[in-house]
Amino acid sequence: MERRCLDCGDTLIGRADKKFCSDQCRNSYNNRQNSDANNLVRKINHILRKNRRILEGLTPHGKAKVHKDKLTQAGFQFQYLTHTYTTQTGNVYHFCYEYGYLSLPDGYMALVKRENEKEKV
Repeated sequence: MERRCLDCGDTLIGRADKKFCSDQCRNSYNNRQNSDANNLVRKINHILRKNRRILEGLTPHGKAKVHKDKLTQAGFQFQYLTHTYTTQTGNVYHFCYEYGYLSLPDGYMALVKRENEKEKV
């Protein structure tokens, strides 16, 4: 049985377990296989970076209090975050990298910046 390159279909010569005729075909095949996953990850990373930039812009001194509407108007997407942190009192901060927010009454948000991972909010 004649073996064929998975990308271009050319006849394979050499090792019995060879799947591609060249590095170019191997790269082309793998890029095509991974493109959907890469596009999803790229899209999510773009949203996370935008959320971080918004929080950074609204938190120039490490802490701030803004209305949720201000974040929404800036294009902040609340469903995308990197992690959460629960304080000893039960408050849950939602973080996008080192910038986080805590929902307050009346639609306000307390914005914070963690200087390093060991530092507590």
